[in-house]
Amino acid sequence: MTRGFPCGKTGRPHNPGMNLLIIATIAGGLFLDQHGARYGQALVSAVAWLMLVALWTRRPRGEWPALAACLVFATAGEVFLSLVWGLYDYRLGNLPLFVPPGHVLLFFLDTQVAQRIPERGEWWIAALALPLVGLFAWNGRDTLGPLLYALFLACLLLSRSRRLYATMFVLSLAMELYGTWIGNWAWSARVPWLGLTADNPPIAAGAFYCVLDLLVVSVTRLLGYPASPGRNPSTDSHQAATCNARSSSR
Repeated sequence: MTRGFPCGKTGRPHNPGMNLLIIATIAGGLFLDQHGARYGQALVSAVAWLMLVALWTRRPRGEWPALAACLVFATAGEVFLSLVWGLYDYRLGNLPLFVPPGHVLLFFLDTQVAQRIPERGEWWIAALALPLVGLFAWNGRDTLGPLLYALFLACLLLSRSRRLYATMFVLSLAMELYGTWIGNWAWSARVPWLGLTADNPPIAAGAFYCVLDLLVVSVTRLLGYPASPGRNPSTDSHQAATCNARSSSR
């Protein structure tokens, strides 16, 4: 059972202030990185790390391993996907220092939003994405899409935290569309090593973020810690009952 989260009548954690601050940090940070002239990226990096510290200090110790695992896996993933594989490039040709903590902030936001997804909503998200993936692959615009979509489905099938991955699939696509639109990074039109084509961003780019979530959930569970910051979306009814029991015992 995930511990350390205040429950209301619905049994859901209350973090609206932090959630809004994370959204503002990501949206505003990407804008400032692009338009902040010489020191924009350094300022955004400082703010992102301060936000991570603030999040870290406000969460129970039992959640720290999940946040730390996300930071480690995200850093390694960015180094491999961008600097080694060359799937995408950041505007200055580097790996901005705000990117690893940004992944942790997005991961935490994901755990909060996922709790709002209705039962079996993850399969509706997968079903709605399929026609777009198929269309973009059929016209040759994004032949990487089916491979990423299969990776997304694998995440849904391999773990009970399906709503976590489905939510991340949508959240990360929104961030990818925004970041590529204003020019923070750009995906390679030709996928290195595979010879496939990719849109900017690929329609199923969220699959990479889902793999990150899957790694974090798997490792923290193996270590005996809460699988993610916030309630496991697959245990809604159990957590709601627990919160109700706590309320009646006070």
